[in-house]
Amino acid sequence: MSLSIGIVGLPNVGKSTLFNALSDSSILAANYPFATIEPNTGIVPVPDERLDKLADIYNSQKIIPATVTFVDIAGLVAGASKGEGLGNQFLSHIRSCNAICQVVRAFDNPDVLRSESSRDAKHDVEVIATELVLADLQTIEKRLPRIEKESRANPKLKIISKTLKSVKDLLDNGQPLWEDQDLLKEYNEHLSDLQLLSAKPILYLFNIDDQDISNQDKKEELKTLVAPAPAIFVSAKLEDELRGLDKNDQVEMLESYGQKEPGLNKVIHEAYNMLGLQSYLTAGEKEVRAWTIKKGSTAPQAAGAIHGDFERGFIAAQIIDYNDLISAGSEQAAKAAGKIRTEGKDYIMKPNDVVEFRFNV
Repeated sequence: MSLSIGIVGLPNVGKSTLFNALSDSSILAANYPFATIEPNTGIVPVPDERLDKLADIYNSQKIIPATVTFVDIAGLVAGASKGEGLGNQFLSHIRSCNAICQVVRAFDNPDVLRSESSRDAKHDVEVIATELVLADLQTIEKRLPRIEKESRANPKLKIISKTLKSVKDLLDNGQPLWEDQDLLKEYNEHLSDLQLLSAKPILYLFNIDDQDISNQDKKEELKTLVAPAPAIFVSAKLEDELRGLDKNDQVEMLESYGQKEPGLNKVIHEAYNMLGLQSYLTAGEKEVRAWTIKKGSTAPQAAGAIHGDFERGFIAAQIIDYNDLISAGSEQAAKAAGKIRTEGKDYIMKPNDVVEFRFNV
């Protein structure tokens, strides 16, 4: 399945610098608003150390990781929902994304201009939330009169009308839909075709000074601004410096800041968690590959991630746990140790499953 995340934020918060580091591209990162007009897209591999180890065991010709598509959306400003700063155009780019990652400025640098819409982290978080809410209200106000009229003739539509009114009341109160999880479930059941912006899962990425990377007090203070939404702390300056280093030098630099991995790896892993995703693995001489599926997927559903025919003609799945395979050293040794099992249609996939599907079409 494809996974796309829209990177949003006010101008000059470090979005494009972070996107460059994330996708290792070189888009324009300028010190003025709207350096990004058209959304830039980067397809980023999901870090997965298991793939290299499996490739060694199977002597695989190719390694194909799971991927995440990041979309760098131009800086929003106050009034974006009314077209300020080309806001309507930029907001439309978010609709096609599975989730939102808001970059929030939490660094001090007088050489980097602040947008007129920006003041401090709390204010900046509220500005973006408000613009998403206002854009959603416009969408609801277009749909509601028609649904109300149709529900009077069709009782089955009354639950949809009721849910729509409840969502409108929440938005009218200035609250994004993600703040009411019960109502969000009703929306997802009855109204997901509306593609409301504030219904999308959101992750906050605070762009902090590199000397604050290990400052737990500051990070806890910033977390409270967005709780219970997930928050990640990254120094765009540090992430940009890591781009030009080989792996050993990256590790050394990260350790000097008390970090085990680049902050942007945490963004990818958190996005998986936020969207309830996991990967399973296939391995052979031709290739080793990670496949993205929803947590709770059955074996036939997982097979469908490879090809629809695999799901329709599913017979069984031959599965070995990744750790058992690594311990055994080879598939043959794992089989001899009784570690390979056959699972049927009701099997729920686990993250460390290495799978070979049997099917008939």
